[in-house]
Amino acid sequence: MSPTLKTHFADYASHHATPGNRLCHSIGIPVIVLSVLALLSLVPLGQVGGYSLTLAEVFLVAVTLYYLTLDVGLALMMFAASAVLLVLGRMMPWSAALALFVLGWILQFVGHYVYEKRSPAFFQNLTHLLVGPLWILAKTVHRA
Repeated sequence: MSPTLKTHFADYASHHATPGNRLCHSIGIPVIVLSVLALLSLVPLGQVGGYSLTLAEVFLVAVTLYYLTLDVGLALMMFAASAVLLVLGRMMPWSAALALFVLGWILQFVGHYVYEKRSPAFFQNLTHLLVGPLWILAKTVHRA
């Protein structure tokens, strides 16, 4: 794990100290990632070798490139997990994706304001919008 990722994770963890908040995030963040990929998959960009390229694939590649600067192993695991979520998201109606997006954010704010009694980390550092999913993955695979 790079020093930068350690710093991000330490700061992120300081905003997620209570079990209730961590549980809300463990559910809410994957739901948000799924819904964002589903919604972005509705924006077509063109055909590449018979594949319908959407904004979701471009977003996934861009985020993966950022994650690769932090930790190659976690970046590859996140790419694989996100690719599965993208496949699922492409099958989802936009209304379900939107509902999941709202539900995911409700869970985030319940976690912070009911359990943590502290504002979300991304209010101070927008990078944490990308760090959060990686932190959840790292916790799941015991790398954080």
